[in-house]
Amino acid sequence: MSGTGDLLDLDITGVAHGGVFVARHEGRVVFVPDTIPGERVRVRLTDTAKSSFWRAETLEVLEASPHRQLHVWRQADVDVPPEQRPGGADFGHIDLAHQRALKLEVLLDALQRFGGIAVPTATMSPVSAPPTAGSDAGDEDADGETVDGTAWRTRVSLHVDDDGNVGQYAARSHRVVPLEDLPLATAAVERIALELRGGEPGRIDLVQPADGRVRVLPRPQIDRDANARRGRGARPASARRGKAPTREVVVERVGGREFRVDAGGFWQVHRLAAHTLTTAVSAALRGEPGGSAVDPEASHLDLYGGVGLFAATLGELGGPSTRVTSVESDPRATEHAGENLAEWVGARAETGRVDRWLTRLGAEASASERERLSRGVVLIDPPRSGAGREVVEQITALSPAAVVYVACDPVALARDIATFRAGGYDLARVDALDLFPNSHHVEAVAVLTRG
Repeated sequence: MSGTGDLLDLDITGVAHGGVFVARHEGRVVFVPDTIPGERVRVRLTDTAKSSFWRAETLEVLEASPHRQLHVWRQADVDVPPEQRPGGADFGHIDLAHQRALKLEVLLDALQRFGGIAVPTATMSPVSAPPTAGSDAGDEDADGETVDGTAWRTRVSLHVDDDGNVGQYAARSHRVVPLEDLPLATAAVERIALELRGGEPGRIDLVQPADGRVRVLPRPQIDRDANARRGRGARPASARRGKAPTREVVVERVGGREFRVDAGGFWQVHRLAAHTLTTAVSAALRGEPGGSAVDPEASHLDLYGGVGLFAATLGELGGPSTRVTSVESDPRATEHAGENLAEWVGARAETGRVDRWLTRLGAEASASERERLSRGVVLIDPPRSGAGREVVEQITALSPAAVVYVACDPVALARDIATFRAGGYDLARVDALDLFPNSHHVEAVAVLTRG
């Protein structure tokens, strides 16, 4: 009987959700990172506690796939000891075309297994650059993607350990690996990252907005032990010394439009992601070329709306009189959304948890408002855990004409699609977008229409 620490030679037979690959040993599933289906590898078991599956780490590739390449992040290659491989680029050993094929396979499998769709279909595309991107968009091929899928991250979180080491966590751990390079980041972010030395334990965020200047945002570790002793909310060390946190507002640009956002607030990490996503949402809603599925006289919702990126997309499709409400739990983001949507007289930005806001809407909406909502579009861009059954059922109860779902997790998307289908909605299309090259992550835009 094998146990933790034992070495095995395994054949990799498939890809699983979460950036790991599938092997089997004596009938038991073993999840293994840093491999490719079709390979034979030598692994060390790292977790054998569960009877249903084990986990292992790859030590050596015995028979390599033709799709294997030298890892784009040399520190993360398979010849580096597993405990010294930084996480964040778990598909970097696979050529880009095959990465995308594997991501599409994971999405389609999720739609079938969790979404209940017998024969799902989806497209897969790289990011796209705006026609006016020019030289500041970086070294791109004709599709707007960097040739090897690197130099795209404008936002990076680094970690500082108790010894002052700055770097990324080793994969599936909280061990800081000091950086030798940072190939997924833009050149400016990488340069600043490699210059960082020491600091308080915690996190350091690097942010490069549209102006190109990198902001360095320290996030000191919360003193949980002191918090437990005091029995009240903990604060970062800087706050305990009386320093108020600074919130610089930066400007991001999508096409010809500017969006105000806190430097430390949420924005897409790929330098071309916002353009790619808004283009995909617009294409999904337009239907026939030149047409629009956004009725300016209807009522539209942008849920988990952030600073109003997709609300603005709906507004552009519907015109200056479009009625669109953005709902976001972060009051700072809501404040920016109000500013970013000011040109639409029918636009509102409201602060609230989406589930609670929808509960109130369902209880208070007038007959005329319900009629306008029934002709409208609900766009949702939930966190990685998905919208969840309660929110989906609240949306279907409003009976909008169409739902556009922007997803960053294929399994959460599929589960929510199953709930939408149970509520009378049909899946019209799914477009997968490779916004995170050389990682397992994939974004998807799904359109559901009332059956």
